[in-house]
This record gives sequence, structure tokens and C-alpha cells, in this order.
Amino acid sequence: MTTAIEGPVVELEIGGMTCASCAARVEKKLNRMDGVTATVNYATEKAQVTLAEGSGVATADLIATVEKTGYTAAVPAPPAPEPPADDTAGGPDADDGPLAALRQRLLVSLALSVPVVLMAMVPVLQFTNWQWLSLTLAAPVVAYGAWPFHRAAWTNLRHGAATMDTLISMGTLAAFGWSLWALFFGTAGMPGMTHPFELTIARTGGSGAIYLEAAAGVTTFILAGRYFEARAKRKAGAALRALLEMGAKDVAVLRGGQEVRVPVGELRVGDRFVVRPGEKIATDGRVVEGSSAVDASMLTGESVPVEVAPGGTVTGATVNAGGRLVVEATRIGADTQLARMARLVEDAQNGKAAAQRLADRISAVFVPVVIALALATLGFWFGTGHGAVAAFTAAVAVLIIACPCALGLATPTALMVGTGRGAQLGILLKGPEVLETTRTVDTVVLDKTGTVTTGVMALTGVHLADGVTRAQALRLAGALEHSSEHPIARAVATAAQEAEPTGALPAPEGFANVPGLGVRGSVEGHAVLVGRERLLNDRGQQLPPALAAAKDVAERAGHTAIAVGWDGAARAVLVVSDAVKPTSAEAVRRLRALGLTPVLLTGDNRAVAESVAAEVGIDEVIAEVLPEDKVAVIERLQAEGRSVAMVGDGVNDAAALARADLGLAMGTGTDAAIEAGDLTLVRGDLRTAADAIRLARATLGTIRTNLFWAFGYNVAALPLAAAGLLNPMIAGAAMAFSSVFVVGNSLRLRRFRALV
Repeated sequence: MTTAIEGPVVELEIGGMTCASCAARVEKKLNRMDGVTATVNYATEKAQVTLAEGSGVATADLIATVEKTGYTAAVPAPPAPEPPADDTAGGPDADDGPLAALRQRLLVSLALSVPVVLMAMVPVLQFTNWQWLSLTLAAPVVAYGAWPFHRAAWTNLRHGAATMDTLISMGTLAAFGWSLWALFFGTAGMPGMTHPFELTIARTGGSGAIYLEAAAGVTTFILAGRYFEARAKRKAGAALRALLEMGAKDVAVLRGGQEVRVPVGELRVGDRFVVRPGEKIATDGRVVEGSSAVDASMLTGESVPVEVAPGGTVTGATVNAGGRLVVEATRIGADTQLARMARLVEDAQNGKAAAQRLADRISAVFVPVVIALALATLGFWFGTGHGAVAAFTAAVAVLIIACPCALGLATPTALMVGTGRGAQLGILLKGPEVLETTRTVDTVVLDKTGTVTTGVMALTGVHLADGVTRAQALRLAGALEHSSEHPIARAVATAAQEAEPTGALPAPEGFANVPGLGVRGSVEGHAVLVGRERLLNDRGQQLPPALAAAKDVAERAGHTAIAVGWDGAARAVLVVSDAVKPTSAEAVRRLRALGLTPVLLTGDNRAVAESVAAEVGIDEVIAEVLPEDKVAVIERLQAEGRSVAMVGDGVNDAAALARADLGLAMGTGTDAAIEAGDLTLVRGDLRTAADAIRLARATLGTIRTNLFWAFGYNVAALPLAAAGLLNPMIAGAAMAFSSVFVVGNSLRLRRFRALV
């Protein structure tokens, strides 16, 4: 990404790209325009174009350039202000049109190809005139199933380029065309013709050989690979949708002294709206009436709710955890913090380098070489007087043996087995682009709240005055806090219920909330106060020295200390904090064993962060980081030469997850974080982060092995094919064996085991 924007930025949706080389070609064409700096992302199918001041380049000029390159371009449509009511249920299928069409094409091709391949490879199935049934079944596969490859190959040809689509199209058409010639003009169409297995190498005229199984099988295999890739790619925009859907859908606006519930899209700056306990705050604003605790953890990662009062500010999509608030809207729509976070995620995704698949990188050299070799073979045999039949047979053999049958299985089979095994272990892997970075990452940044810690406030300490029992203090404080909706109060009430033999707490009388300080009431005849030290001090209840010291120690460690008093005296201090997960220390040790340096990143204060880091064994701490600055932290670490993995769970982590070289999202977190991550840890157990990296590395190694052998079989046989010594059945057997090897090698991933 550019570090400074010199002029207006235009975003375009690019259509028709089938591989990373397509994105590179579009980017190259755009960058050749004067005053244009473009980045094209194959994963998101978008181009981000920066125009220099005074360049005079219009959006229409950019679109025209892309279209001249052979692809489509359009300005993204603005998002609808309010999605339909059933969009949540139907959302995943909203973009399913192209994927459904590809799936249909794959299923039709699969159904037609299986009998063609079986008849060609199993002589006992070759009944009289079986070859004509093969032709009937293979023709729709080559015409309909392989149509996307033919179309892409034609587009590439018009622009003087070649990709894997070119090789697939040429190979299938050549195999099918030669089969037609052999059937109608050669001896292959004779009744009783069979394809025996002859494991010999000899020159052949080819007039009795058909390659229909190669044409149909290659098409189906490659379609399967494209389908699995498309399923992974379809999630590219889900992070943005998850962010934007977090906000409230409607709001109670005050108009003429009355509450009127309207869609949030009708809210205007200056409008005053009511937020009841438990409701989401509709937009950024300023509190004008009421006080409450606001749970902002989904946006900020802060474990402790923020107290707000008149004059304080609140952020859209956070939750009112306490009393009734009246808020005046100060920012709406695209200006809100939620919308800015959405833009951060989008920018991070667009800025991430388009990862070329291994097959595309190899094919950049392999495809032109194979085409040149096939043409040279045709010219050599024809020029040396061996005749058109022998020349064309040898050239077709070159294309057939080079046509990437096993290559079509190399990536998707490894991904299918790897992702299936990962799902059993609580790990979700998103596509092949993720894998390459897993072997290079050397730093892992861990978000604190919800990742290293539970993200839920819990009672972690009880300090008592002389003569007071733990059970008594928890019973009285818990009974009072049980009537409060504050998250800290819930932590005390939960601990008190667990301490009670029956799990039931007495009902308080005269319960009252003291804004910003705590609560008071009567429990079993005792006048009880629970809250800040000031609440007790204002009523003449001073903490004894031992309790005051315990409170100071807890607060220096970043914990929340709650004073409890009853019957006119301060009698206990309860310590509440976001507890460290019991598995986090072991997880950090496992990450270190993989050669990764852990870094703790949090928006909490440094005392809290350092306390947690010391407990789990992390040396490097970055604390008090604002949500929008987490991306900058990742970029700074990358600028130091580190390859960074990020583990997080909140919306505030989404942009950083997208910016990191490898994003690992906790499955117990928000949808935005999960969709922005490259790997998702379903169980929310940090130990699976190490297993996820190990599994990703193992899957990458399997894909590399698959690709090596997929090309190895073909490359080894190319000289034989060019020499006219390759029997068509040997070519078919080699391709079949390479496919079996690839599948078998991928299935080894089922034996992957998580560390105990």
C-alpha cells in the first residue's frame, strides 16, 4: 500500500479473474496509465487505484483500461441502508450465484465423466460400441463443463497471454478433437474396438486411440479444484458485513417528548434517543441524561465496563449494561467508529499482497514451455516426413501428459483433508493462500482480553476484616449485587451463588444504585454497602489498614477492588479481574517451541497487561493501545523485519487480524474477528493456536509434495511423448497413478495429532 495518498482513491470491482496472474496483468495495465498507482487483490477481486493530482484520469478511463485487458470493472454499489429481515438467514447465499453455477457445472461433469473414465480404463466394461457412448457422455463435459477454461483461454489469447486455463483448454480440446478424428476417420470407431493395457513404449500412428477419458477427467478434476477455491474466496467480504451488522437496527428517538422507534438509518446528528439497559447504543453520541456502565468489550477489548454520566461520550454498537440513558447523536453512518473500523479492515485486506498459488507460480513458466514443446514436436515430426498422423499424435501426447490432472487435485485434496482434520481439532483453515506464511512467521501477537484471559469478570480474591467469614461477606455482598446488571456485580453475585450450599441468595430490601459509586440496601437485617471505597467513606466507614493495603496491592496489579461494609463498618475487600485462562501459559510455551516470539497486545492499562504477561510467561508487552492503533502496532513490527501472526477475538482486533501476515481468530469471539482471520480457533483455547500453525505447515508441506509429484510425472514423461514413444494408455495410467498418489499423500493428514 502507498504510505501517502497523493490524490483521490477509486475502488473498482474486477470480474473475470481466474488466477493470480490475471490480477497481476490488470495491475500492470492500470499502472501503465499516467498518474495512476494501482493495487489489484485477487482474493477480494478489487482494485484500489490512487490518482495523482491533476492526472485527468476519470473512473471511466480506468474501467475502459480494465475492459481492454479482457476483464470487467465496475464501481462497487453502495451498501443498502437496511438489509431485508431475512438477510441473516439468507446472507450466506446472497453471493452464491457464481458458486452455485460452478457447483452445478462440477456435478454435471462428474456424473458424465465417471462412466467415461471407467470404460476407458477397465477393459471388461468395454462392450461393443462403448466408444460412441463415451463420445456422447464426454462431449457435454468438454463443451459445457470446460467452457470457463475455453473462455479464459480465448481471452488470454486475444491479449497475448497464457495461464493454466490455456493449457487445460488446449489439452482437452486437442484430446477431444483427436478422438473425433480417430472415431470418424480412423479405426477407433469400428465395432468391437477396445483399449487394452499395453505397458510398452513404441511409436504409434494413433488412428485407433481415443483420449475422451483424458478430456472429460481433466475437466472434472480442475473444476473440483476451482470450486473448492471459490468456496474459500467467497468469505473475503464477510468481515465487513459482520462489522456493519453489529450495529443496532432501530432506535427510540425522542420527538416532541415522546419515544418514536425508527430505523437507525433515519437517525440524524443532533437527535436525542433513549437506550434502555441491555440495548445496543445506536450510534456515537454524548450522554445528556442518566448514568450507567457501558460494555464496550466488543469494540475496545476492555474487560471492565466504562462508567458514563451526563457529558460523557458513548460509541455505537456498545451495550448499555446499567441504567436508562438519553444520548444525543454526534456522528452517524460512515463517520462512526464502527464504520471507521470497517474501513480499516477493508484497507488491510486490500493492502495484503495477493498470494499467488504455488500452481500458478509454476505454471507461469510451465505453460508456455509445454505449448512451445507441443508445437515443436508437431513441426519436427511433420518436417521429418513421418506424416500428419504421427506428428499430431506426438503433439497431442505432449499436451495430454502435461495436462495437469493430478495438479487439479494437489491443492484441494490436501485442503479438504487438512481442514477436515482441523475441524475435528477445533481449527478452521481458510484456503491455500494462508499456508505459505505459516512457515515464515516468527512473532505472534496475542490480544489479552478473551484470548489470553477469559474476557469475563470473575472474583479472584477476598480479603476480610477480623471476625468476618468468607461465606458471610460473599452472602451479603452477593445478595445485593445480584440485583444489579453491572458486569462486576454479576461476577460477585456468581461467586456468592457458587459458595451457597443451595445456590440461592437472600432477597435484598431497599435496593438502590448510587451512580458511579456502587449499591446499597438491606440484607437479612444488615444495612449493606458495596462499591468504591468512597461510597463507604462518605458514610463514615473507613477501611482498616489491612484491607486498605490489600486494595492498593490489587489496584496496582490492575485489578478492580470492591469495598464491602455492613452495620456501620467496612468489613471486606473483594477483588474482581479478568481471569487468565488456565491453558494460556501452556499455549505460550508451545508457541515458543515453534520458534515464535510472543507479544501481549491490549487496550488495558500497563499494570494489568504486565501482570497477565508475567503469569503466562510473555516478556514483551504493548499496552494502552487504542482499537484503531492496533493495525499500526502490527505494521511497526513488520517494519522491524518480523513476520507477524496475530491472535484475537474482538471487533477491535479485526483490522489487525487482516493486516497481520497470519491472522488467528478465536471462535468464541465476534463474527468480524473470525471472518477477518486466516485461521479460526473454534474452541477458544489458545493452545490450539500452536496446533493450527503446525497443521497449516503440515498441509502446506503436503501441497508442495503433491505439486512436485503432479508435475514430476508429467515432466518425466514429456521427453517420451515428444519422441513419439509414449503409448496413450501409459500416459493415461501415469496420470491416474499420479492422481492416486496425490490423494493418498493428502489422506496422511488425517493422522495429524494435537499436542497433549
